[in-house]
Amino acid sequence: MLTSLQNPLVKQIRKLHQTKERRQQQLFLLEGTHLLEAALIADRPLETLCHTIAWQTRYPLLWEQAQRLSQRIELVSADVLRAIATTVEPDGVVATVERTSTPAPVFASLGLVLETVQDPGNLGTMIRTAAAAGADGLLLSADSVDFDHPKVLRSSAGQWFQLPMAASSNLQAELTHCQQQGMQIVATLPAATLTYWEVDLRQPTLILMGNEGGGLSPELAAIANRQVTIPLSPGVESLNVAIAAALILYEAKRQRVRSEE
Repeated sequence: MLTSLQNPLVKQIRKLHQTKERRQQQLFLLEGTHLLEAALIADRPLETLCHTIAWQTRYPLLWEQAQRLSQRIELVSADVLRAIATTVEPDGVVATVERTSTPAPVFASLGLVLETVQDPGNLGTMIRTAAAAGADGLLLSADSVDFDHPKVLRSSAGQWFQLPMAASSNLQAELTHCQQQGMQIVATLPAATLTYWEVDLRQPTLILMGNEGGGLSPELAAIANRQVTIPLSPGVESLNVAIAAALILYEAKRQRVRSEE
Protein backbone atom coordinates (compact mmCIF):
# COMPACT_ATOMS: atom_id res chain seq x y z
CA MET A 1 0.00 0.00 0.00
CA LEU A 2 1.24 3.47 -0.89
CA THR A 3 1.07 5.62 2.24
CA SER A 4 3.67 8.34 1.64
CA LEU A 5 2.86 11.62 -0.08
CA GLN A 6 6.53 11.71 -1.08
CA ASN A 7 6.23 8.61 -3.24
CA PRO A 8 7.31 9.43 -6.84
CA LEU A 9 4.05 8.13 -8.31
CA VAL A 10 1.98 10.17 -5.87
CA LYS A 11 3.97 13.28 -6.73
CA GLN A 12 3.56 12.61 -10.44
CA ILE A 13 -0.21 12.19 -10.19
CA ARG A 14 -0.62 15.28 -8.02
CA LYS A 15 1.07 17.33 -10.73
CA LEU A 16 -1.78 16.39 -13.07
CA HIS A 17 -3.96 18.91 -11.22
CA GLN A 18 -2.17 21.50 -13.40
CA THR A 19 -2.95 22.05 -17.08
CA LYS A 20 0.71 22.33 -18.10
CA GLU A 21 1.53 19.01 -16.42
CA ARG A 22 -1.35 17.20 -18.10
CA ARG A 23 -0.04 18.42 -21.43
CA GLN A 24 3.56 17.59 -20.58
CA GLN A 25 2.85 14.11 -19.23
CA GLN A 26 0.13 13.48 -21.83
CA LEU A 27 -2.10 12.14 -19.07
CA PHE A 28 -5.24 13.29 -17.33
CA LEU A 29 -7.10 12.40 -14.14
CA LEU A 30 -10.19 10.26 -13.91
CA GLU A 31 -11.81 10.62 -10.50
CA GLY A 32 -14.62 8.70 -8.90
CA THR A 33 -16.60 5.54 -9.45
CA HIS A 34 -19.10 7.02 -11.90
CA LEU A 35 -16.43 8.26 -14.32
CA LEU A 36 -14.49 5.02 -13.99
CA GLU A 37 -17.60 3.08 -14.97
CA ALA A 38 -18.07 5.36 -17.99
CA ALA A 39 -14.44 4.81 -19.04
CA LEU A 40 -14.80 1.03 -18.75
CA ILE A 41 -18.00 1.04 -20.82
CA ALA A 42 -16.07 2.96 -23.49
CA ASP A 43 -13.13 0.50 -23.22
CA ARG A 44 -10.76 3.36 -22.43
CA PRO A 45 -7.38 2.00 -21.26
CA LEU A 46 -6.16 3.24 -17.87
CA GLU A 47 -2.53 4.11 -17.30
CA THR A 48 -2.64 3.80 -13.49
CA LEU A 49 -5.48 2.86 -11.16
CA CYS A 50 -5.22 3.97 -7.52
CA HIS A 51 -7.81 2.83 -5.03
CA THR A 52 -8.39 2.31 -1.32
CA ILE A 53 -9.24 -0.96 0.42
CA ALA A 54 -12.68 0.40 1.25
CA TRP A 55 -13.39 1.14 -2.41
CA GLN A 56 -12.25 -2.31 -3.55
CA THR A 57 -14.45 -3.94 -0.91
CA ARG A 58 -17.45 -1.88 -1.97
CA TYR A 59 -17.01 -2.41 -5.74
CA PRO A 60 -15.37 -5.83 -6.23
CA LEU A 61 -16.80 -6.42 -9.71
CA LEU A 62 -15.84 -2.97 -10.93
CA TRP A 63 -12.35 -3.50 -9.51
CA GLU A 64 -12.01 -6.74 -11.46
CA GLN A 65 -13.15 -5.05 -14.67
CA ALA A 66 -10.77 -2.13 -14.13
CA GLN A 67 -7.83 -4.48 -13.69
CA ARG A 68 -8.19 -5.70 -17.27
CA LEU A 69 -7.84 -2.18 -18.66
CA SER A 70 -5.16 -0.93 -16.27
CA GLN A 71 -1.43 -1.00 -16.95
CA ARG A 72 -0.62 -0.39 -13.28
CA ILE A 73 -2.73 -0.84 -10.14
CA GLU A 74 -1.84 0.61 -6.76
CA LEU A 75 -3.53 0.19 -3.41
CA VAL A 76 -3.25 3.52 -1.59
CA SER A 77 -4.15 4.90 1.83
CA ALA A 78 -7.12 7.24 2.26
CA ASP A 79 -4.70 10.13 2.85
CA VAL A 80 -2.87 9.47 -0.41
CA LEU A 81 -6.15 9.16 -2.29
CA ARG A 82 -7.28 12.54 -0.96
CA ALA A 83 -3.94 14.05 -1.97
CA ILE A 84 -4.06 12.89 -5.58
CA ALA A 85 -7.75 13.75 -6.08
CA THR A 86 -8.99 17.25 -6.89
CA THR A 87 -12.33 16.75 -5.14
CA VAL A 88 -12.79 17.53 -1.46
CA GLU A 89 -14.30 14.13 -0.60
CA PRO A 90 -13.12 11.55 -3.18
CA ASP A 91 -14.96 8.23 -3.12
CA GLY A 92 -11.91 5.99 -3.13
CA VAL A 93 -10.65 5.69 -6.71
CA VAL A 94 -8.52 7.82 -9.03
CA ALA A 95 -7.05 6.76 -12.37
CA THR A 96 -4.77 8.35 -14.92
CA VAL A 97 -5.60 8.10 -18.61
CA GLU A 98 -3.51 8.83 -21.68
CA ARG A 99 -4.40 11.98 -23.60
CA THR A 100 -5.22 11.05 -27.18
CA SER A 101 -5.93 13.29 -30.11
CA THR A 102 -9.25 12.52 -31.75
CA PRO A 103 -10.55 13.55 -35.19
CA ALA A 104 -13.17 16.27 -35.40
CA PRO A 105 -16.75 15.04 -35.01
CA VAL A 106 -18.59 14.23 -38.22
CA PHE A 107 -21.49 16.68 -38.24
CA ALA A 108 -24.51 15.49 -40.20
CA SER A 109 -27.54 16.66 -38.24
CA LEU A 110 -26.81 18.74 -35.13
CA GLY A 111 -23.65 20.00 -33.49
CA LEU A 112 -22.37 22.45 -30.90
CA VAL A 113 -19.40 24.74 -31.60
CA LEU A 114 -17.83 26.75 -28.76
CA GLU A 115 -15.40 29.67 -28.98
CA THR A 116 -13.09 30.54 -26.08
CA VAL A 117 -15.17 28.91 -23.34
CA GLN A 118 -13.17 29.21 -20.12
CA ASP A 119 -15.19 27.71 -17.30
CA PRO A 120 -14.70 23.91 -16.99
CA GLY A 121 -18.08 23.49 -15.32
CA ASN A 122 -19.78 25.16 -18.27
CA LEU A 123 -17.97 22.97 -20.78
CA GLY A 124 -18.76 19.78 -18.88
CA THR A 125 -22.41 20.74 -18.64
CA MET A 126 -22.58 21.48 -22.36
CA ILE A 127 -20.99 18.12 -23.18
CA ARG A 128 -23.63 16.41 -21.07
CA THR A 129 -26.46 18.46 -22.61
CA ALA A 130 -25.28 17.98 -26.20
CA ALA A 131 -25.15 14.22 -25.67
CA ALA A 132 -28.61 14.24 -24.09
CA ALA A 133 -30.07 16.28 -26.96
CA GLY A 134 -28.68 13.87 -29.54
CA ALA A 135 -25.97 16.09 -31.03
CA ASP A 136 -23.41 14.55 -33.37
CA GLY A 137 -20.57 16.09 -31.40
CA LEU A 138 -18.86 19.18 -30.10
CA LEU A 139 -16.10 21.37 -31.55
CA LEU A 140 -14.10 23.70 -29.32
CA SER A 141 -11.64 26.48 -30.10
CA ALA A 142 -8.07 25.70 -29.08
CA ASP A 143 -7.94 28.69 -26.72
CA SER A 144 -10.73 27.26 -24.56
CA VAL A 145 -10.41 25.30 -21.33
CA ASP A 146 -8.96 21.81 -21.87
CA PHE A 147 -11.39 18.97 -22.53
CA ASP A 148 -9.64 16.88 -19.91
CA HIS A 149 -9.76 19.38 -17.05
CA PRO A 150 -10.93 17.36 -14.00
CA LYS A 151 -14.02 19.53 -13.52
CA VAL A 152 -14.99 19.14 -17.18
CA LEU A 153 -15.05 15.38 -16.77
CA ARG A 154 -17.03 15.53 -13.53
CA SER A 155 -19.56 18.02 -14.91
CA SER A 156 -20.13 15.88 -17.99
CA ALA A 157 -21.58 13.13 -15.77
CA GLY A 158 -19.98 10.34 -17.79
CA GLN A 159 -21.01 11.65 -21.21
CA TRP A 160 -17.41 12.78 -21.82
CA PHE A 161 -16.67 9.29 -23.15
CA GLN A 162 -19.76 9.14 -25.36
CA LEU A 163 -19.84 12.45 -27.25
CA PRO A 164 -17.37 12.93 -30.15
CA MET A 165 -15.30 16.04 -29.37
CA ALA A 166 -12.30 17.86 -30.75
CA ALA A 167 -10.43 21.15 -30.36
CA SER A 168 -9.68 23.22 -33.43
CA SER A 169 -7.04 25.89 -34.01
CA ASN A 170 -9.10 27.31 -36.88
CA LEU A 171 -12.83 27.34 -36.17
CA GLN A 172 -13.42 29.73 -39.07
CA ALA A 173 -12.13 27.18 -41.57
CA GLU A 174 -14.03 24.34 -39.88
CA LEU A 175 -17.31 26.26 -39.99
CA THR A 176 -16.82 27.28 -43.61
CA HIS A 177 -16.21 23.65 -44.53
CA CYS A 178 -19.37 22.57 -42.71
CA GLN A 179 -21.37 25.23 -44.55
CA GLN A 180 -20.06 23.91 -47.85
CA GLN A 181 -21.32 20.48 -46.78
CA GLY A 182 -24.84 21.88 -46.28
CA MET A 183 -24.87 22.73 -42.55
CA GLN A 184 -26.44 26.00 -41.45
CA ILE A 185 -24.59 27.96 -38.77
CA VAL A 186 -26.76 29.52 -36.07
CA ALA A 187 -24.97 32.06 -33.86
CA THR A 188 -26.26 33.44 -30.58
CA LEU A 189 -25.93 37.23 -30.30
CA PRO A 190 -27.65 39.63 -27.87
CA ALA A 191 -28.39 42.15 -30.63
CA ALA A 192 -29.97 39.67 -33.04
CA THR A 193 -33.54 40.37 -34.13
CA LEU A 194 -34.70 36.75 -34.44
CA THR A 195 -35.48 34.69 -31.36
CA TYR A 196 -34.03 31.19 -31.34
CA TRP A 197 -37.43 29.52 -31.79
CA GLU A 198 -38.13 31.50 -34.99
CA VAL A 199 -35.37 29.75 -36.92
CA ASP A 200 -35.85 26.41 -38.67
CA LEU A 201 -33.59 24.08 -36.71
CA ARG A 202 -34.86 20.93 -38.37
CA GLN A 203 -32.24 21.17 -41.11
CA PRO A 204 -28.61 20.21 -40.44
CA THR A 205 -27.44 22.82 -37.94
CA LEU A 206 -24.39 23.89 -35.98
CA ILE A 207 -25.12 25.99 -32.91
CA LEU A 208 -22.35 28.52 -32.29
CA MET A 209 -21.76 29.85 -28.77
CA GLY A 210 -19.12 32.30 -27.51
CA ASN A 211 -17.06 33.18 -24.48
CA GLU A 212 -18.81 33.61 -21.11
CA GLY A 213 -17.98 37.32 -20.87
CA GLY A 214 -17.14 38.50 -24.38
CA GLY A 215 -19.46 36.39 -26.50
CA LEU A 216 -18.57 35.51 -30.08
CA SER A 217 -15.80 37.16 -32.04
CA PRO A 218 -17.00 39.31 -34.96
CA GLU A 219 -15.16 37.00 -37.38
CA LEU A 220 -17.12 33.91 -36.35
CA ALA A 221 -20.41 35.74 -35.93
CA ALA A 222 -20.12 36.99 -39.52
CA ILE A 223 -19.95 33.42 -40.85
CA ALA A 224 -23.35 32.48 -39.40
CA ASN A 225 -26.31 31.92 -41.69
CA ARG A 226 -28.64 32.96 -38.89
CA GLN A 227 -28.13 35.09 -35.80
CA VAL A 228 -30.53 34.51 -32.93
CA THR A 229 -31.14 35.89 -29.48
CA ILE A 230 -32.67 34.52 -26.28
CA PRO A 231 -35.21 37.05 -24.96
CA LEU A 232 -34.55 38.22 -21.41
CA SER A 233 -36.79 40.03 -18.97
CA PRO A 234 -35.90 43.66 -18.15
CA GLY A 235 -33.00 43.93 -15.72
CA VAL A 236 -31.48 40.56 -16.69
CA GLU A 237 -28.18 41.08 -18.48
CA SER A 238 -27.45 37.59 -19.81
CA LEU A 239 -27.82 33.84 -19.36
CA ASN A 240 -25.12 31.36 -18.44
CA VAL A 241 -23.65 29.97 -21.67
CA ALA A 242 -24.46 26.38 -20.70
CA ILE A 243 -28.11 27.31 -20.09
CA ALA A 244 -28.24 29.15 -23.42
CA ALA A 245 -26.80 26.14 -25.24
CA ALA A 246 -29.33 23.84 -23.59
CA LEU A 247 -32.26 26.02 -24.67
CA ILE A 248 -31.25 26.03 -28.32
CA LEU A 249 -30.22 22.37 -28.46
CA TYR A 250 -33.58 21.33 -27.05
CA GLU A 251 -35.47 23.70 -29.31
CA ALA A 252 -33.81 21.90 -32.21
CA LYS A 253 -34.83 18.58 -30.69
CA ARG A 254 -38.42 19.82 -30.13
CA GLN A 255 -38.76 21.01 -33.71
CA ARG A 256 -37.47 17.71 -35.07
CA VAL A 257 -39.77 15.60 -32.90
CA ARG A 258 -42.76 17.73 -33.96
CA SER A 259 -41.90 17.32 -37.64
CA GLU A 260 -41.97 13.54 -37.25
CA GLU A 261 -45.40 13.42 -35.64
